[in-house]
Amino acid sequence: MADERTRHFRRLGRLRRSARRWSVLAGGLTGAAAVLTPYAGLGLPDAAWAGAAGSAVALAAWRWIDLRAFAARPVPPALDPAEAAARSRARLVAAVERLPVGPGVLAEARRFRSRFALRGTSAAESWARLDRAALTLAGIAPRLTGLAEPAVLEAAAADRSLRDLADRTAGVERALRLAPPEARPRLAEAHRALLDQLVTGVTAYEGLVAAAAGYVAEDAHPEVLADPSAARLMEATDLLHGVAAALAELRAVGEPQRTPTR
Repeated sequence: MADERTRHFRRLGRLRRSARRWSVLAGGLTGAAAVLTPYAGLGLPDAAWAGAAGSAVALAAWRWIDLRAFAARPVPPALDPAEAAARSRARLVAAVERLPVGPGVLAEARRFRSRFALRGTSAAESWARLDRAALTLAGIAPRLTGLAEPAVLEAAAADRSLRDLADRTAGVERALRLAPPEARPRLAEAHRALLDQLVTGVTAYEGLVAAAAGYVAEDAHPEVLADPSAARLMEATDLLHGVAAALAELRAVGEPQRTPTR
């Protein structure tokens, strides 16, 4: 969607073009009426020409009045470049999300941006472990229903919290590199505490994913939930073997018996 300033100039341009079109039309109809109207009086066709010319002149005048009134309004201020860029980004994201593969593309782009932002920091390894675990959980999440469904919600909340913690840990580490010597011990202690918390949280998240995978494996155990597709394929195979054997027997019965030659 265009901003207020752009919409203002677009409407101003439309009004200007409309006023010019009606002015040209009014001039043409007025000239035609002046030439085609006889001096000995007005007939019905002449009245039509004169009426059309007068209507066009009136509409042209109204268009010019509207144009002048709108042009007298104050022009909306221009958008800040950062705000304009944010709006353009939002429009691009909305357009991509409407595509069939849009959500997946955007998720991958966000993952790449986050991974690139943490590159070279001590939180990068924990973030990579968290990302692998989150992708694994996303693959089995549709099967986590019933009693296991609350675990999916807890995992989503933990994932957001741990990613935010990774960003904070990386931010403190970058600040530690630029801090003056007297402030470094305090920042280093804070960084160690954040990193320990991140590693502990990622380890717990991986444990949750392992438990979820175990739940799915037990829920789909062959003794509990047999796959019916294999059984159907075996039945179809036996049926085809039986049909082939029957056709072979029919062929054997239909063939004439040959008498041995002496």
